[in-house]
Amino acid sequence: MEKPNPIVGRKIDKTTIINLERGKIPPQSVDLEEVVLGAMMIDKKGVDEVIDILHPEVFYKDAHRFIYEAIFKLFETSEPVDLLTVSTQLRRDGRLESIGGDFYLIKLTQKVASSAHIEFHARIILQKYIQRSLIKISNEIIEEAYDDGTDVFDLLDNAESKLYDVTQGNLKRSAETAQNLVIQAKKRIEEIANKEGLSGIPSGFDKVDKLTSGWQPSDLVIIAARPGMGKTALVLSMARNIAVNADVPVAFFSLEMSSVQLITRLISSETGLSSEKLRTGRLEKHEWEQLNVKVKALEKAPLFIDDTPSLSIFDLRAKARRLSSQHKIKLIIIDYLQLMTAGGSQKGGNREQEISTISRNLKALAKELDVPVIALSQLSRAVETRGGSKRPILSDLRESGAIEQDADIVSFIYRPEYYKIDEWDDEERTPTQGQAEFIVAKHRNGGLDNIRLKFIGQLGKFDNLDDFDSPFEFQSKMNADEENPFLTKNLPDANQAFGSSMNDTLDPEDDNDVPF
Repeated sequence: MEKPNPIVGRKIDKTTIINLERGKIPPQSVDLEEVVLGAMMIDKKGVDEVIDILHPEVFYKDAHRFIYEAIFKLFETSEPVDLLTVSTQLRRDGRLESIGGDFYLIKLTQKVASSAHIEFHARIILQKYIQRSLIKISNEIIEEAYDDGTDVFDLLDNAESKLYDVTQGNLKRSAETAQNLVIQAKKRIEEIANKEGLSGIPSGFDKVDKLTSGWQPSDLVIIAARPGMGKTALVLSMARNIAVNADVPVAFFSLEMSSVQLITRLISSETGLSSEKLRTGRLEKHEWEQLNVKVKALEKAPLFIDDTPSLSIFDLRAKARRLSSQHKIKLIIIDYLQLMTAGGSQKGGNREQEISTISRNLKALAKELDVPVIALSQLSRAVETRGGSKRPILSDLRESGAIEQDADIVSFIYRPEYYKIDEWDDEERTPTQGQAEFIVAKHRNGGLDNIRLKFIGQLGKFDNLDDFDSPFEFQSKMNADEENPFLTKNLPDANQAFGSSMNDTLDPEDDNDVPF
């Protein structure tokens, strides 16, 4: 008498069988693999629909992987794909017998009548492959985590890198029809008309917004300058305008300064109290009242500051995704690009390759989250060695031409006053004191311009130049108004306010770096 099969016997509990399957068999769909391959061999349309979705590694069964490789080779050489040509290609590759011969190919073509729903089936196969990849990565992470010799931060970087590779390698966007795109564009134009021409995030600087129509979603914006020009002050002023005035959520990643230092600078800008007084806490009674009243708007602002040092691009992407999901951030600011690391497998490359990887991934992040990404960048010493106005140009971007290539907007900050230049090089020879130039040197979707801004060094902030009738009006107003208890006297010189550790650590060969 034949013994009952211990697995399929009726006495075995159904739950036990399910657990065995889940525990022993990786996610796969061999039936759908057979259907997709059969459809590709009987209908050319099927090949066109899935050739950019699947790659050989997604197939669970080795025979199916070999067959798909043969189909892909035929597609690459523009040869017809059918039962006979696939059989011939497999014979050339020496794999016909290993897949089961012509009989198996015939069997595959008999499983389907057309290529209907082939794209849907192909995406299920891809999903199963991603599940298998995640299981493999998870097992590798678990094994490495048990190893006491593994650096935990390297482990985090590797895990992030592997997950990112799975995402980038398998999730592809398909093309959209002109009809759908025209409808989207018309809707966007209508929205812009209602916003008085501002289609993006307003920076708070009128002339900059007029030129750019606001910072645009998916754009990578580079703001570069030499140390001491006020890069951090500019983006802090911008973040304040966007978060406080426009109530738009902003993520600020500071790799140089601590979050408390940044918020202290914002408090100084908001209240009009000098950084020295805030640092020492020596405030008069009316100044404490001023502090408590003025910071209320800042407290409510949707501004999120992350001061993780030596942040890798993979960590940044993970943090940005979480902030986008949890707080719906609409703008990302990074201070600054050269302090980031590529992380993962990129550590062995030279610095130029690393910066290229970082800039490329920042652009990818902007497109993925559909938000503008503003990254600060350093300039080379070439600016200092030039004669004349010292106005920066695109070739001054430090360490990698990829920054210029990947960015949608490249801009510079230039303050002649910093170089002891007292007059602008224009016909009027206007004074440069308390002024800066925001230079838009590359603008992929618009024009170029040199825009003058008001620089208030005592408070570490930038403002619209048109808000003041003359470069000296702000200071004279502060000195003249004796009845306003919120004004601060005897403020430090503009070029001595708000020191930055960047100048002490970033560029050891640059003896021209002056703290700012």
